[in-house]
Amino acid sequence: MLDAIRGLIAWTPLGLPAFLFVITLVVFFHELGHFLVARAFGVKVDTFSVGFGKEIVGLTDRSGTRWKISWLPIGGYVKFAGDADAASRPDVEAASQMTVAEREGVLMFKPLYQRALVAVSGPLANFALAIAMLTGILMYTGHSEVASIVGEVGNGMPAALAGIRTGDRVTRIDRTMITDFQQLPEIISVSSDKAPLAIGISRAGHDMTVWVTPKRVKFKDILGNQASQMIIGISPVHETYSPVGAFAAACSETGGIMKITVLTIARIITGHGGADQLSGPVGIAKVTHQVAELGFLPLLNLVAILSVSIGLANLFPIPLLDGGHLLYYGCEAVLGRPLGERAQDVGFRLGLVLVLGLMLLTTWNDLVRLNLF
Repeated sequence: MLDAIRGLIAWTPLGLPAFLFVITLVVFFHELGHFLVARAFGVKVDTFSVGFGKEIVGLTDRSGTRWKISWLPIGGYVKFAGDADAASRPDVEAASQMTVAEREGVLMFKPLYQRALVAVSGPLANFALAIAMLTGILMYTGHSEVASIVGEVGNGMPAALAGIRTGDRVTRIDRTMITDFQQLPEIISVSSDKAPLAIGISRAGHDMTVWVTPKRVKFKDILGNQASQMIIGISPVHETYSPVGAFAAACSETGGIMKITVLTIARIITGHGGADQLSGPVGIAKVTHQVAELGFLPLLNLVAILSVSIGLANLFPIPLLDGGHLLYYGCEAVLGRPLGERAQDVGFRLGLVLVLGLMLLTTWNDLVRLNLF
């Protein structure tokens, strides 16, 4: 346990600033989405807060909105005129005493579609942030061709010793036909360093077979952990993206992150995955520290991943989250009237219990991973 505490202290100096940068950027854009759409519909905004709890620093703009940074940096909120609290619960008693002019700037009196757009705009802002950042990253780093064409051959590696050259197209490994470069590491990584592989290649229109014995290499993964893998020492063709191509790839990658997140949660709910896979603020801070050591570009990539995950999580139909508000608005659309004040209050209380329980579970998982228990 003492070793775990020392390790926690060791990564805190770098991890804390990196964590604050990542989480503040994600939270700010989420709340900015709510803020901009609400203001576009004429809703008065009382507070724009990054973080919860007591205010550290803040200012009030000409429209009367208090912009502030608060002590607990694990979220944020936008409080609209007519809200009872930071969870955007409507203050029915206060609303009943408002004049007609005052109601013009209150969210609860806006048309249903406008309220729904305000609720969904936060997650959409997260997705937009992720796509923008991934587009920039992909334009800067480029991409690897999907086709099974050899881009580079490592000097002294098994592929070079077997005579494979840049520009060769790999057509098969043993009896498996190859059409995608990604198939190569999938097959080679589970092969043996004792038995050679029969690799079919096409070179200048001529087909040939070379025999390559994979080599096991040891390395550190992106998080600094020791790992090993079987390789033959080739890499795919690398090309740069056009702005349009980078944007399309960023949209695809964002969709992939959503898919993985939903599948992981579905596996946990159906009992096919453990809840110990979930991570909370402590775990995110540790990963942020590890990624920050790799450089600023990987840190921006982490921002994109977390932005998608947080945006998606906020769409879950849990009262207290944006998805909970959308759930209430859906009921209102079906019933032709808002849910009763009692029903909404019970829903918010259950949502609060669920969210707090989830935070405790993820924090426990993080502490267990740090070997504190």
